Amino acid sequence: MSELITAELVDLDLSATTKDAAARSLAERMVAAHRVTDLEGFLADVAAREAQMPTGLDGGIGIPHCRSEHVSAPTLAFGRSGAGIDFGAADGPADLIFLIAAPAGADDDHLTILSGLARRLMDAEFTAALRAGTDPRAVAALIRGEEPPEESQEREQAKTETETEAAGAAASAPFRIVAVTSCPTGIAHTYMAAESLAAAGRAEGVEVTVETQGSAGFRKLDPAVVAAADAVIWAHDVEVREKSRFRGKPLVDVGVKAGINRPAELIAEARRKAERGEIAAVPEPGRAAGSGTGDPDGDGNGSAADHAHFGVRLRTYLMSGVSYMVPFVAAGGLLIALSFAIGGYEIASAKSVADHFVWGEAGSWAALLNQIGSAAFGFLVPVLAGYIAYGMADRPALVPGFVGGAIALTVNAGFLGGLVAGLLAGAVVMAIQRVPVHATLRGIMPVLVIPLIASAVVGFLMFIVVGKPIASLQNALTDWLNGLSGSNAVILGVVLGLMMCFDMGGPLNKVAYAFAVGGLADPTDGSLKVMAAVMAAGMVPPLAMALATTVRKRLFTKTERENGRAAWVLGASFITEGAIPFAAADPLRVIPSVMAGGAVTGALSMAFGATLRAPHGGVFVVPLIGEPFLYLLAIAAGTLVATALVLLLKGARGAAPETAGDAGPADPDSSRVTVTA
Repeated sequence: MSELITAELVDLDLSATTKDAAARSLAERMVAAHRVTDLEGFLADVAAREAQMPTGLDGGIGIPHCRSEHVSAPTLAFGRSGAGIDFGAADGPADLIFLIAAPAGADDDHLTILSGLARRLMDAEFTAALRAGTDPRAVAALIRGEEPPEESQEREQAKTETETEAAGAAASAPFRIVAVTSCPTGIAHTYMAAESLAAAGRAEGVEVTVETQGSAGFRKLDPAVVAAADAVIWAHDVEVREKSRFRGKPLVDVGVKAGINRPAELIAEARRKAERGEIAAVPEPGRAAGSGTGDPDGDGNGSAADHAHFGVRLRTYLMSGVSYMVPFVAAGGLLIALSFAIGGYEIASAKSVADHFVWGEAGSWAALLNQIGSAAFGFLVPVLAGYIAYGMADRPALVPGFVGGAIALTVNAGFLGGLVAGLLAGAVVMAIQRVPVHATLRGIMPVLVIPLIASAVVGFLMFIVVGKPIASLQNALTDWLNGLSGSNAVILGVVLGLMMCFDMGGPLNKVAYAFAVGGLADPTDGSLKVMAAVMAAGMVPPLAMALATTVRKRLFTKTERENGRAAWVLGASFITEGAIPFAAADPLRVIPSVMAGGAVTGALSMAFGATLRAPHGGVFVVPLIGEPFLYLLAIAAGTLVATALVLLLKGARGAAPETAGDAGPADPDSSRVTVTA
């Protein structure tokens, strides 16, 4: 940090009481030092960055920072507040304030300052010395990592010994990785990837701390843990939230299934990147990868998502929408299904319970559940559109995405309209972000200008240009589903069954599920048959593996047999991911077997004319299924086919070695693995 800070840039008695006043006071010192050319323009850039995410850290530290065209050289100013200033940290006000300024486009300087400072702030002796210092020259030297000139020879020798001990401790410390795992539903893949990375970390002697993200929300990693990490792993199928926390770190960016299937490889890759000093380009909050100028960090490299194939990015965008849609589907759909179980299907036409509710009548309660569920289900398309747009261009795209989704419902464009509206909203916001604006406008762009312009553009396109054609396509699809019978229905059932079982919770599985759920927004006989076939086929993989481990135990390892017992419940609950441990261990035998079973179940369900009004629930919603006995017969037939095939294929290989997957836990002292939900 040499030359970044001088005594003139240190204020040991900072009198400001707000973060804006603190930034101004320190920025004025930068202007006086000829490091900042335009005070107001620079402060506007600082405020815009602060508006995106608080810069307070636990331990009484605030690090406001930005890149700005008004900065002539990388600069660091330090202020110490006696009263404390609120920078948004969870543990309260900050008394140590660092204002970091880097020239526009000087991303390497920006990251170097942030990363180096964050690591030093982990040292309690360093922060204690900052709080105790009385001479600005000595404090500036301390921050630069230099010896204060008045320090005695004895002090220098003691410091050398301390540094030697610290270096020895650092050499023996484990390699540290922070990871984020996420899948569209945030139920199975998210936590399986976290556990796989945890197990691999134990085996490799690596300290792994995992943050699990999904539709159920998440608890952020401690900023101190992130700052101390040597590398980052993202195993995700939806956009990682608050990406900028991981700036300046070597990054391995993969899909969630890679985290499940090859965690050791990911850890090894993270080590290699850390050794080579590869620093990932992570976009600032409010700008999605691939948005803005196409290189939001100004380093010329873009982000991992910028370099990804368009199909991969599109899948990520769509899965982001599905991730946030699922809770609305589950809550609304199950409430509606429960209302039908209590009051019959005619309850859907009941009068509003706001005016006609009778406490003692079951029909009133059924109507209440139906109308609550319908209200939740009414958000399905807007939420899908809003969060597809969010996946593309972050928070500024939420408003136009929701508006486009609501218009899709207004013009009867339905589920397909929501998909298109979300993609349009994200694309429009990304286009607006490419337009250069004056620094004074940057603070209001994400909260006013972008939502206003993008909503108007998306609304025009949905109402005037694409809404009606999509509505016609949606109606044609509905008519086609309603007209399905005989061999056509069976073929569709086969296709849906294959999709549900191919990747067991992955993109193809989610496409089939989203297709079925979309039909529930405006249910018809055809769409209810599709929902039934999709859920039936999705139950087959875990049920088949549970049955197989029960019938021929010797073909499976001890760990697989234990997973098989859990798979009974997972399969019965329509959690297809329960078969993933088996598929990951033996994909060439397991995946074709369960696909065959799923195809049989899907075909039989469609042939039997089974219907389903609930979007989830497995065997627990059988009373809500049309033709329930034939439906269960279809599931049993597919399960038996998949079981027979997997046993046949595994039998040709012979008994599984008992050591496979049965190794005991690693030395508990070799590493520390934490999973943050």
